[in-house]
Amino acid sequence: MHMTRLSQARRIFPGFAAACSLLLLAGCNITITNLTSDELRENPSQLYTITARVTPTSRDLDRSSLQVSAVVDGQNQPMRKSALANDVYEYDYQLPVSRNEAAYYILVRYRFNSSSPSSHYEAYSGISHFKVVRRYALSLEANRGPVGARVSVGGRGFTPQDVAYLDTTPARTVYESPSSLSFFVPPVEPNRNYNIAVSGGGATLSVGVFHADASGVTVTPSSLTIRSGEQQTLEFTIPNTAPQGGLLLDVTTDIPESVIMPEIVVPEGSNNVVVTVQGGKPGAGALYLRGFGQGEITIPVAVTPK
Repeated sequence: MHMTRLSQARRIFPGFAAACSLLLLAGCNITITNLTSDELRENPSQLYTITARVTPTSRDLDRSSLQVSAVVDGQNQPMRKSALANDVYEYDYQLPVSRNEAAYYILVRYRFNSSSPSSHYEAYSGISHFKVVRRYALSLEANRGPVGARVSVGGRGFTPQDVAYLDTTPARTVYESPSSLSFFVPPVEPNRNYNIAVSGGGATLSVGVFHADASGVTVTPSSLTIRSGEQQTLEFTIPNTAPQGGLLLDVTTDIPESVIMPEIVVPEGSNNVVVTVQGGKPGAGALYLRGFGQGEITIPVAVTPK
């Protein structure tokens, strides 16, 4: 029997429509939700977990037939069921050392209850990417303390050039390792919160919020008169014991050639420290302790000739 093009199209179109309907039905029976963050923190194992939730939405779908895979670098990698949640699957991807990002998508194969064991359908997510962050700050060791307190910061990718800031005020910063640094709370206004950031190498990391507490210091004697070359002691007493790492007292002077003295740190667990001051060139001025009392404590100093 001779068939026109129109009659051929009429016979082909129903079959094509039925196939499209079947594909649409298969896709609508699975919901794939990618739970992987776009940025993953670097870890020593260089293993990064790709996580997805696969939710069947049809009663006719055979849940036992689900085969979930992560397709990374063109390789189909089976995902395991998570022990923490239903319908969640995971795959630990070993990222090559020379790379810091990867592209992937989630592939799901499944059957319907009425289909034969050899009949499988597929659903897949869009292409996603994750990037490994090799420099980050995790947290502050403490979220409050007085001026001079030493506070540790944990993270990764720290360098000796890093400086901690309380808002815009730089703090004396001590590099300890690529995963740890600490800073001394500078003489900022007490009884208020400050945003802590670590800046260096062209990148600034937000760490958290720190509350600067008020504190008092007693200095004995309250003034010094000393001859050139002689020594005299000063005792600094704080109301509470110094925190872990000690308490740095920010003492400066306007006569640096006349006053010779060491850095002043109240030891951890103690509430006082005694330091030795030596007279240099004759002169008159003061020592200034910032961040305590009404903001600054002044200790008058006179250095006389021998």
